[in-house]
Amino acid sequence: MELKNQVALVTGAGSGIGKAAAMKLAAEGAKVALLGHTRTEIEKTAREIEKAGGEALVLEADVSDESRMRAAIDRLAGKFGRLDIVVANAGINGVWAPIDDLKPEEFDRTIAVNLRGTYLTLHLTVPHLKAQGAGSIIVVSSINGNRTFTTPGATAYTATKAAQVAMVQQLALELGKHHIRVNAVCPGEIETNIGDNTKLRHAQETAIPVEWPEGQVPISDGRPGKSEDVAEVIAFLASNRSRHVTGTPIYVDGGQGLLR
Repeated sequence: MELKNQVALVTGAGSGIGKAAAMKLAAEGAKVALLGHTRTEIEKTAREIEKAGGEALVLEADVSDESRMRAAIDRLAGKFGRLDIVVANAGINGVWAPIDDLKPEEFDRTIAVNLRGTYLTLHLTVPHLKAQGAGSIIVVSSINGNRTFTTPGATAYTATKAAQVAMVQQLALELGKHHIRVNAVCPGEIETNIGDNTKLRHAQETAIPVEWPEGQVPISDGRPGKSEDVAEVIAFLASNRSRHVTGTPIYVDGGQGLLR
């Protein structure tokens, strides 16, 4: 119960890495606010946490919508009276297409969710962390845009993931004097349902012609990692065990990025 008496916010908590992170933080004793845009999913996560003896708060909001995010964070503060841990996980793959085919509105949507959403999450929660005089922010980025650049047509997605790491490193210095740590996890191929919000067009035009017959994740015989693998790292970064770690991207990819 390393995080007992602490409060955590996890965005995109209804599935995948967000759900696994929320479950892990709750298991470590934190009260967890679950934010997502699909209420049925976050309610299911909440029920699972409560069944295991934890405490959860359901917050329905689109991370790119300022007014709804502001209302959600106000609800969190009203319920728990404090905030210690922020996991900015919500994101989409969006549309992957050749740059001359990628539509401005498609580019803008990926930027809105992944980058504006990260900004709004931090913009609205940092005052609460400052009030505590300490805290830990974990941004879920990706190996894309940071270690690899071979995903066909993923220009908008890659740009947001690179920008997230830049934000982490910038804010680690800005917030250090407030004893707020800011780090990133950069997963590789993970078993999640993020592919459900991916639209791929003309992949043959942008694909890098390389194949790994035995898979592309060396540490697991080619198999993708699991959301729980990322959640373990998030829990470490949330805890006092990582008290001297800030401004750091941690790659959770089983060595996948090194192949590329």
